[in-house]
Amino acid sequence: MRKHLTVLTITSILLSACSNTKYLAPGQKLYTGGEIKITDKQNTTTTEAKALSADLAGLPRPKPNAKILGLRYKLYLYNRFYTTKKKGLRHFFFSKGEPPVLVSSVDLVGNSTILKNRLENVGYFQSQVVGDTVTKGRYGKAVYTVQTGPAYKYRKVVFPQGRDPLDTAVAGTSAKSFLKAGDKYNLDVVKNERLRIDARLKEEGFYYFAPEQLLLQRDTTVGNHMIDAFLIVKPQTPNKARRIYTINDIYLYPRYSLRDTALKLDSAVKYRWYNVIDPRHTVKPFVFKNAVLLQPGDVYNRTEHNNSLNRMIDLGPFKFVKNRFENVSTDSSKLNVFYFLTQYPKKSLQLDLLGRTTSANYNGTQINLTFRDRNTFKGAEALSVTLFGSTDGQIGGANGGYPLSQVGIQTTLSWPRFISPFNFKSDNAYIPRTNLTLGYSVVRRSQLYTLNSFSGSFGYQWKENVHKQHEFNPINVTFVNPVTVDTLYTDSIKKTRNPALKHVIDRQFTFGPSYTYTYTNTTETYKRNTIYFSTRVSESAVVAGLLAGADTLAGKSYSIFGSTFNQYVKADNELRYYHKVGLNSQIAARINVGIGIPFGNSTILPYSQQFFIGGPNSLRGFRARSIGPGTVNPEQYLPQTSTANSRFLADQSGDLKLEANLEYRPKLFSIVYGALFVDAGNIWDLKYHKGLEGGTFGKNFLSQLAADVGFGLRFDASVIVLRTDLGFPVRKPWQVGNEWGFDSKNAVFNLAIGYPF
Repeated sequence: MRKHLTVLTITSILLSACSNTKYLAPGQKLYTGGEIKITDKQNTTTTEAKALSADLAGLPRPKPNAKILGLRYKLYLYNRFYTTKKKGLRHFFFSKGEPPVLVSSVDLVGNSTILKNRLENVGYFQSQVVGDTVTKGRYGKAVYTVQTGPAYKYRKVVFPQGRDPLDTAVAGTSAKSFLKAGDKYNLDVVKNERLRIDARLKEEGFYYFAPEQLLLQRDTTVGNHMIDAFLIVKPQTPNKARRIYTINDIYLYPRYSLRDTALKLDSAVKYRWYNVIDPRHTVKPFVFKNAVLLQPGDVYNRTEHNNSLNRMIDLGPFKFVKNRFENVSTDSSKLNVFYFLTQYPKKSLQLDLLGRTTSANYNGTQINLTFRDRNTFKGAEALSVTLFGSTDGQIGGANGGYPLSQVGIQTTLSWPRFISPFNFKSDNAYIPRTNLTLGYSVVRRSQLYTLNSFSGSFGYQWKENVHKQHEFNPINVTFVNPVTVDTLYTDSIKKTRNPALKHVIDRQFTFGPSYTYTYTNTTETYKRNTIYFSTRVSESAVVAGLLAGADTLAGKSYSIFGSTFNQYVKADNELRYYHKVGLNSQIAARINVGIGIPFGNSTILPYSQQFFIGGPNSLRGFRARSIGPGTVNPEQYLPQTSTANSRFLADQSGDLKLEANLEYRPKLFSIVYGALFVDAGNIWDLKYHKGLEGGTFGKNFLSQLAADVGFGLRFDASVIVLRTDLGFPVRKPWQVGNEWGFDSKNAVFNLAIGYPF
């Protein structure tokens, strides 16, 4: 009964929403919007006409009533709950609505003038626009017929010819001008040209110059629909805008608040080229030597100034930074610089409760309690201590009956500078950091095993520019030790003879350096094509193993502190490519190639360093970490008599990984995006291991790739993306001779947070 009532209610709402016109008075017609018709085929191509129509379509006013899925829901609320009352439930719904937009409210002449002005701004100086209304029944629309006329183009662009410093500086920017002979006139480009010149002049000391002090004079009488353009500095430009300014003195206030009104210059402490005013000595003066990039005597440079502001924020203790430039005197070309920094609370305690999805398709919750000290030793050091606990279960996976739980602590001390015997200098917008991290955790897999994990690292992070980032850790140490292994797990190892199960609980001891390089321009959303590239190179005990002459295959295995160390080199590379298809759709592609080579003291990579494939962020038509290596079928290790609650698969791992993904992401409506995808890849071992026949990498590796296809939805609310995918296996490499086949019965549903790549 409830189901039928719900359907009836929804149907009633839809029918009511469709009958909004019944509330109109006689003679009134509901406005459905404006239409742009460009009829000048002689002067505009089809592509130009489409782009111009899209540009003009948003200009006419008023806007028609808002719609979702074709329904004018706000108009429905206005009509259905109309009331003159100022409170109550009926008023609440009425206030969320909007009155009908009528055809009679459309100003055809005014809109035509606006459209004509826009056409002139993009070079169509002889355009004509005529507006009219077209009605049908109780609805009507406005139709604007456009004759563009010919587009005017630049014949030449002349920069200032004067000899004063400002004219000379403006003329010096001409080589990179946006205004080119042969280009169509466009007012937006002219405005951007003024901004470009202003930005260049700000690098050369013209502190008081403004883009509005530039004027583009145009001569349209030269014939043949051409323009001669003359860029000049306005004659009324004040003298101070024509001067080149240099830096005099620099003052910093590390503990500024709005209550502070006095400059207190008499209490300034000079450190190298700047002065620090901090009577309470909350921050040591040397902290700012990597943040203050301008120096006395330097010509004012806006990039250096902005980089200084960014670096002051990047130091960590400061929440806000504002600055002020003051003339030393009215007739001076020197500036005093003041930086006012407002601090965060020095110590804080934060509690976070998170929902998460892991790469192994485990979903669960995590709680973090974090203590943070933002200025530990008065040198802008950041100390954080995090206590965490989590529990995760595999939804719909073969391991759903064996959830994971984890508790631990992680401590990080970060310095906003290089801590090194060598003197590195960085003068961009980003502060380099030195990080020391120590961690301990206990991982418990219910009914199977418990592992202790110790980790530590020391290294550096720095950004070369907005696109390039580096991370170098000369020291990485990891020690994983099995504390308890339950009988169920050991019995499974014996019964299935699956070497992957044994490898999970092997003791792991790694130490060595790592380096990561990342390049991305994906934040530049205006670009049609963007990429993300990351490569990480790491090794463990290479020098120690070589010095000791370690060779496990020859019976020469060595230990440190009673633990056999792992010896390997490893590289992991990922390339992503994004291509815009229209305004709201995108094609995304990814290639992931990784290889780890064990040698000397190891015959296989430690489990924590091996590669895995399959799952919500990988091959989505397969269970997480359930593919490979090679043609190995992981289900062959399941006991024939296993019950639904006792079946579990070890994560399949390998020394080498190849993966490729392709996804089309069209916008459907509102925050909802669709996805069509295809994934392919596999993992392999570099050396033969008993029990993993078919898992060794060889020349026929392409014939061993797994593949899937599927579709999904993305609910992109900017701050969070909820993703659903349904993947179908189409190639199973372990079914030798019968690899290909669309397997709808074993489709995999993935629920995850964030895009897969």
